[in-house]
Amino acid sequence: QVQPVESGGGLVQAGGSLRLSCTASGRTFSSSSMGWFRQAPGKEREFVAVVSRSGAVSVYADSVKGRFTISRDSRKNTVYLQMNSLKPEDTAVYFCARAASEDDYYSKASYDYWGQGTQVTVAS
Repeated sequence: QVQPVESGGGLVQAGGSLRLSCTASGRTFSSSSMGWFRQAPGKEREFVAVVSRSGAVSVYADSVKGRFTISRDSRKNTVYLQMNSLKPEDTAVYFCARAASEDDYYSKASYDYWGQGTQVTVAS
């Protein structure tokens, strides 16, 4: 399993919560930072959050800071994105990706293995 697999997307009302999960092989997962990106229709894929290999350091896009939490569980080869206080503008396909480089964490070019995405729709 070299491609991450996302799950947990769905439809939620504004103000609600969802938790996304992303699972990859241990070899793919364990040595790398893992990130979440999202892409709304007609828009570019944008950085959401990243968590370091150890799980000790997380960085968030300003648009989600204080509402989203990224975490990882090495025992399960899984990274999570807990999304609270969801807004309609959070509606997008959310992608999990493995960082190929620790530089430019905010750039999608820094990630090599991508999941197929999971749809998150926030209704107003």
